[in-house]
Amino acid sequence: MNKVFKQWIVPLFFITVGAVIAAFALEEFLVPFKILDGGVVGISMIISQLTGFQLGVLTILLNIPFMIVGFKRLGIRFLIRSIYAMIIFSVFLSVFADMKEVTDKEILVVAFGGVTLGIGVGLILRYGGCLDGTEIVAMLLSHHTEFSVGQIVLFFNIIIYGVAGVLFGPDRALYSLLTYFITSKVIDIVENGMEQGKSVMIITDHGKDIADAIYSQLGRTCTQMEGKGMVSNGIKTVLYCVITRVEVPAIKKIINDADVSAFMTISDVSEIVGNHIKKRKVITPKAPPKAAPKTPAVKTQKPAHKAAPKK
Repeated sequence: MNKVFKQWIVPLFFITVGAVIAAFALEEFLVPFKILDGGVVGISMIISQLTGFQLGVLTILLNIPFMIVGFKRLGIRFLIRSIYAMIIFSVFLSVFADMKEVTDKEILVVAFGGVTLGIGVGLILRYGGCLDGTEIVAMLLSHHTEFSVGQIVLFFNIIIYGVAGVLFGPDRALYSLLTYFITSKVIDIVENGMEQGKSVMIITDHGKDIADAIYSQLGRTCTQMEGKGMVSNGIKTVLYCVITRVEVPAIKKIINDADVSAFMTISDVSEIVGNHIKKRKVITPKAPPKAAPKTPAVKTQKPAHKAAPKK
C-alpha cells in the first residue's frame, strides 16, 4: 500500500494540481490576449483561435503521436500520467473558459501568466507527467545532433511564435516569447525545487580542515586537487564538491570560519549523475576479539614397533 501511495496517489495528486493551475494560466491570462504557450499547446492555441475548435480537445489530439513515441521510450507509467494530466488540463480549460480574465494589463498578463503557467507545468513534470510532446521529440533529436533538448525546443517555439507574429501581429509574438522565457525559468525552479545542484570550487590553504567541516556538517565529500598561483607561485589546495541550493549559506559560513582568505566560486549544475550525498557514519570502536578457549592437549602414543622374530 505504501508503494502504491508513493508511486501513484501522491504523483497523481500533484499532477492534478499542476494541470488545474496550467489551465487557469492559459484561460485567465494568455488566451484572451492571444499570447501563446510553446510547443503543442501553442500550436493548439493558434488553431483554436483561427477555427474556434475547443483548445483542450486539440491539445489531446495533437499530443497523441508524441505520447506513442514517449510510451516506447519512457514506459507505461509516463504514458498513464501524461494522459491523465492532459485530461485534467482539458476539462479545466473548459471550466475556466467562461470566467472573466484576471486583468486587462498586458504586462501583468505576461508576468503572472508566465509564472502561473510555469508553476503548473513544473509540478506536472516533477511528478512524471507531460503536457507537451515536443520535448519528447527534442530528446530523440538531441541524441542524433549536437544540440541540447532546450535548444531544440527553443527552435520549435521560435517557429511557432513567428507564425503567431504573422497571424496576430508582431507584438503578440514578442509577448509570447517573453512569456516563454518566464515560464521556462519557473519550470526549472519548480521541477528541481530546492534540491537544484550547485557546484562549489574552493581555493584555500586549509583544504583538509574545510573538507572535514563540509563532510561533518553537510555530509558532502570533496574532491581535492592541487593548484599553483600564477602570481604568488604558491601551491594551493583546490576543493570541488556539489551541494544543493539551500546549503549555500552553510558552506559560506564554513569557509569564513576556516579560512577567510579562501576563494570560492558557486555555479549551477544542470544534471547530476550518481550519488553525490554521503551519509555520515558513526564509527564505534570494535571490541577486541575474544581469545579462543584453550583446549587441553591430547597426547597421542606412537604405535610400538613389533620386535623382529628370532630366527
